[in-house]
Amino acid sequence: MSNANPPPGPRFTGPGSPQDVPPMPGETGIDPSTMPEPIRNELEAPDPAAIDTASKELEDGVNRCPKCGSTEIRHKPGSDLLVCLYCRHQWQSERVEEQFGLGEGIDTLKGTIVASGARDIAADAKALMTFKCSGCGAEVTVNTQNAMTARCHWCRHMLGVNEQIANGAVPDAVLPFHIRKDDAVARIRQFVDKRRLFALKEFKEQFTPENVVGVYLPYMIVDGNASADVQGQGEIETRRYTRGTGNDKKTYYDADVYRVERHVDFTVDDLPLESSTERGTLDTRRNTNNIINTILPFDTKNAVKWNASYLAGFTSEKRDRDVEALRPRLEDQLLSIARAQVEASVSRYGRGVRWERERLDVHGTRWVSMYLPVWLYSYHQPGSNGGMLHYIAVNGRTGETMGSVPVQQWKLLATALTVGTVLESIVLWILAHS
Repeated sequence: MSNANPPPGPRFTGPGSPQDVPPMPGETGIDPSTMPEPIRNELEAPDPAAIDTASKELEDGVNRCPKCGSTEIRHKPGSDLLVCLYCRHQWQSERVEEQFGLGEGIDTLKGTIVASGARDIAADAKALMTFKCSGCGAEVTVNTQNAMTARCHWCRHMLGVNEQIANGAVPDAVLPFHIRKDDAVARIRQFVDKRRLFALKEFKEQFTPENVVGVYLPYMIVDGNASADVQGQGEIETRRYTRGTGNDKKTYYDADVYRVERHVDFTVDDLPLESSTERGTLDTRRNTNNIINTILPFDTKNAVKWNASYLAGFTSEKRDRDVEALRPRLEDQLLSIARAQVEASVSRYGRGVRWERERLDVHGTRWVSMYLPVWLYSYHQPGSNGGMLHYIAVNGRTGETMGSVPVQQWKLLATALTVGTVLESIVLWILAHS
């Protein structure tokens, strides 16, 4: 006969026990009001709200021309339009900001709001997606690790992954390319030509900008409502004087020291955060990923609702970082914005302000997953520890270009010594004739 009453003693007692399962409210006897404020806020915070951005009409993988029904759909280069290759009809997907109101209510955001394409990635989500072709009934498989579209091998229908699957491959929105490939090639060639004098010989021999690749990179676009408090010491110089002579001469100053405190309430609209671990890893000893951040900003206000047809002819990288993994990066960015906001109010402290304490309160955030367009040229420079991977990036919307060109170190050294010798000679001549 079983005993209905559990034995006395602690209920949660080690790995594998029921302690690994979140208890029901009230089971543990923990009173949130007795906990420290950060823990209490986390316990009492509401679950993230969701915005459904899925395209229900495209979940079968077939994107048909609204005029003739053909599936031969492509992105029209240099525009935000889709074009039917059969009847030449053109149309544009809805802008996500207008359709879902993503530009509104930023100053009243509370808690965490996550669009459906930015939800947490399921650990067991598969990369292979299988669709049943509506044209002939055949099954078509798409590997979302490196492609978002595929052609039916029987009836030639084009199918795309438009269903928001849980592996992070499908975002909420996409910002289409405007810069064409030939334009990107010309910009990269011009960038390198200005730096060719000191460029590595092997790089100049192997430089082929025609190999540039158009890639959609995954970003989280964040709206935020926040406030910050900063405290520190500011100094205003009152007197400056010199003591000693010759090599023992020293300059001193007197200053009034003030306690400085500032509070600022602010919002951010469409702050981009890289959501790929590989691109977000800024190891300057092995790669130049930081180059990609130098071609910001993107006109994310013009991003359109996700449609896999925009990716035809381009590659893409899958998102692998969730909201919580990106939150520390967001808070760091918000603190930088807060410091910039208060900078104008402390200009009277001529010797500057040393901030000693900072506090950030994030009242609400809204997260949208988006693909942004980049033309990317890469060159691997052999060396120790795997060498260095250099990138030259072109913003696929504005054409802004920045990159890293491997250089001949001895040329730089020789130039520096030559210039230094010439300048020293000029200075000595001036001193001798003065």
